[in-house]
Amino acid sequence: MRMPIFAILLLSTAFAPMAQKKMKTVTETDRFAGLDTAFERVLKDWHAAGFAVAVIEKDKVVFAKGFGYKDIEKKTPVTPNTLFAIGSCTKAFTSSLMGLLQKDGKLEYDKPVRNYLPDLTFYNDAMNNTIIVRDLLTHRTGLPRHDYSWYSFPTSSRDSLVKRIQFMEPSYGVRVKWQYNNFMFLLQGVIAEKLSGKSWEENISEKIFKPLGMTHSNFTIKDLAKSEDAATGYELKKDSIIKKKDYYNIDAMGPAGSINSSVLDMANWVSTWINGGKFNGKEILPAGYISEAMSSQMVVGAALPSKEKPDIHFATYGFGWMMGSYKGHYRVEHGGNIDGFSASTCFFPSDSVGIVVLSNQNGSAVNSIVRNLIADRLLKLPYHDWNSDVKKTSDKAKVSAKEAEKSKTSSQKINTKPSHTLKEYEGLYNHPGYGTIEVSMVHDSLFAKLTKDRWWLRHYHYDVFEPFEADPKEGIDTADKGPLHIQFNMNESGDISEATLALEPTLSPLHFTKTPKAKEITKEELAKYVGDYEIGGAIAKVYIKGEKTLYVLVPGQPDYELIPVDKNKFSLKILSGYYVQFDVTDKGESTGLNFLQPNGNFKAKKK
Repeated sequence: MRMPIFAILLLSTAFAPMAQKKMKTVTETDRFAGLDTAFERVLKDWHAAGFAVAVIEKDKVVFAKGFGYKDIEKKTPVTPNTLFAIGSCTKAFTSSLMGLLQKDGKLEYDKPVRNYLPDLTFYNDAMNNTIIVRDLLTHRTGLPRHDYSWYSFPTSSRDSLVKRIQFMEPSYGVRVKWQYNNFMFLLQGVIAEKLSGKSWEENISEKIFKPLGMTHSNFTIKDLAKSEDAATGYELKKDSIIKKKDYYNIDAMGPAGSINSSVLDMANWVSTWINGGKFNGKEILPAGYISEAMSSQMVVGAALPSKEKPDIHFATYGFGWMMGSYKGHYRVEHGGNIDGFSASTCFFPSDSVGIVVLSNQNGSAVNSIVRNLIADRLLKLPYHDWNSDVKKTSDKAKVSAKEAEKSKTSSQKINTKPSHTLKEYEGLYNHPGYGTIEVSMVHDSLFAKLTKDRWWLRHYHYDVFEPFEADPKEGIDTADKGPLHIQFNMNESGDISEATLALEPTLSPLHFTKTPKAKEITKEELAKYVGDYEIGGAIAKVYIKGEKTLYVLVPGQPDYELIPVDKNKFSLKILSGYYVQFDVTDKGESTGLNFLQPNGNFKAKKK
């Protein structure tokens, strides 16, 4: 679902044979002649596994074919029915549910979102009071992507993801700037679920898949894996090594990108848009919604046409679609990327032409190259070698990146060391809008475990560490170095209390608050701490609640749950930097306790 740099570049192929036949009527065969050879070249130049393509004119599929392999190891070819993960091409399906609800009078685009989801809370009152449904549809809520939240800290619960939104800081005001955000399409799916009483999957299946005959399409990795004609996902390593990539389950974030489909199924979807919301003469989507969805609702980015491509310009967003001018033709398009797969769905409404390209390569330029090669043919445009064009741009960008890396100076302070022993960095670091990072010491190194990922933390300088992916199969590749750093901070007691990470580039680093990892301890072991402890004339009571949870009660204060963190040492669960250390004799008897606090230590004697 994350769009690669090259996914927005536009693409083409050999058109010379047609140019020589000036007076001949163009037949179906003539229009696609030579494309097979061009597509094989695309596969080779980009080291791609395979892709499928379907071309739609009005209400007919005029070309559908697979190229390369859906499984390289088994040498099984791609077919027009091969299933691929379509990533963010899912978004237009989800927005269509908003159009259907609006037609039924259950929803209005310009009403506040909280009218439909009253329990939803955004980061501040301005957002709570002003964000309307149309803002969700067009990526203009002021929120940046915050993609690490759902991608690196996945959950199976949509409600859990929705609750994270209130802790996600905006980078702009509402409707000030277009910023892509998957969570806002999740919210559309949740709105549809609440207003219909059915799941997002049931809504899409009943209102779109079934009437369009999209019988191969599904929503889950489990169903994708069960299919007899499903593509395996791949990624490119070191520019030329094709490696298998595991399917990635994003069920909870489904409304933003979990559909799996084939080009033939997607052809029916595109045909519906070309024909104003109708399929086989029957209305599937309201004409009013269709018109708004593929009209400019928000400017994606202000820019002038380039000198190299003056006839490719403007970029706006509708409802789950991007609009642009392609050589004088109005184009509606959306890309999609998720682990091992890339997709492009587009149509030219004024020309009644649609093109779907699905590939099993991660973050691939193949989709846009193939799309533009076909578009130039169907729109009878002059030949342009899009494959060479995009390859040249890509290679140039890589050279520039290497040169920039050479000229970059390091800010690293050498010969420094951490302020604490590595053991003291262990703990659970939590951000309510993201999730929990578990930092552990293994042998002589620190590792960080996120819900999805595991990182090895290499010391950079002082209390700053560099994370490197620790793959259980491939180990640690220190050459694969990203810009991310983890900085650990301490409280006034001198204890490590938080970690900061710049997970959202448009914002200041995010703060993950540390809580110690609880150690296993039995109820019998806890019993020795139970009793009354005298401190300054008052009595602090230590007792066990439930099976094996220790609490301390100080007069005039709430009961504090104690979390075992070390030998005879407990942290106060809700207070960072506060501990209780018990004095225990060699016979295992508690004689006193010490309250260890940022403002000092206080001793209590057991009665």
